[in-house]
Amino acid sequence: MQIRVTKASNPSNKKKVFCTLVAIGLAMIITSVIIAVMGHNPLNVYYSMLEGCLGTSHRIKQTIITAIPLVVTAVGIGIAFRMKFWNIGAEGQILMGGCFATFVALYFKNLPAIVLLPTMILLSAIGGSIWALIPAILKAKFNTNETIVTLMMNYIALKWVVFLQYGPWKDPNAMGFPKIANFTDNAILPKLFGVHIGWIIALILVVVIYYFINHTKIGYEIQVLGESENTAKYAGMNVRKIILIAMMMSGAICGLTGMIQASAVNNTLTMDLTAGVGYTAIIIAWLSNLKTPWMVVVSILFAILTQGASYIQTVYQIPQAAAEVIQGIILFCILGSQFFINYKVHVKEVA
Repeated sequence: MQIRVTKASNPSNKKKVFCTLVAIGLAMIITSVIIAVMGHNPLNVYYSMLEGCLGTSHRIKQTIITAIPLVVTAVGIGIAFRMKFWNIGAEGQILMGGCFATFVALYFKNLPAIVLLPTMILLSAIGGSIWALIPAILKAKFNTNETIVTLMMNYIALKWVVFLQYGPWKDPNAMGFPKIANFTDNAILPKLFGVHIGWIIALILVVVIYYFINHTKIGYEIQVLGESENTAKYAGMNVRKIILIAMMMSGAICGLTGMIQASAVNNTLTMDLTAGVGYTAIIIAWLSNLKTPWMVVVSILFAILTQGASYIQTVYQIPQAAAEVIQGIILFCILGSQFFINYKVHVKEVA
């Protein structure tokens, strides 16, 4: 038997829907077996997962709050991914954006909110873009491996936050574990409809970046570079300039996530500011096929899955590890469906 895999050209929408539904069905079967082995009714558990994320207005708001950083970060990562620059450094860019925003919140806390908050937003974007610019320069000038460089810079950013938390920004009034002082009220993002206005920032970014990618010259150049670097050079495009601009934009948007989380969710800068958002957003960007509007939908589905998994831990006393296994199996099956959507498997009998 000979097995050959070829890339599918322009897979139909029917195929995409069919493969996705099969993947979801397979995930449900596998997780149902695991849930049954633990002594619970799978249907009740699935219902509780939905109840945990959508059952009350408060839970819906929490689900939206969980989705906001996923949307913003996925949009940022998507810009770099479109030109085949594998920005795995969103975690670090989020942290550095949070650092810059925290600097403003701590040292200019007497400013009115109408001045302080926009300044924090601006500085967080600058912080994220600077952190993304470093691997961009290394890639543009020395053709370094951006995957490794951006990944390693995540750890540098994390250790920098640890240094600030235990050193110059340590709250002298904190009891016990060292922490950075909480933000004053004027440094906290206000709420609209019971959810902080990060959701408005996220939606504005989705619209702006969608227009930027599809209706501007630099957006077109980013897409051409992603298709073929040689084509971009042949067309007279400045490849180095495109890489630097795209990565600065990518890092700036990820940096905004740091400001949103530090201001509206944590109310300060912590080592756990990212909560794995930078890595989860990579999955969201790919599942969305780098389509900006779809990132909103996929992020909400991820938030539903996350909140639901957290809820069943409490209701059914399911260990956290088991809940994460259930969550992981669902994600694995859905990601696996992308292979069957984008590739064809040919099986041939060999005499």
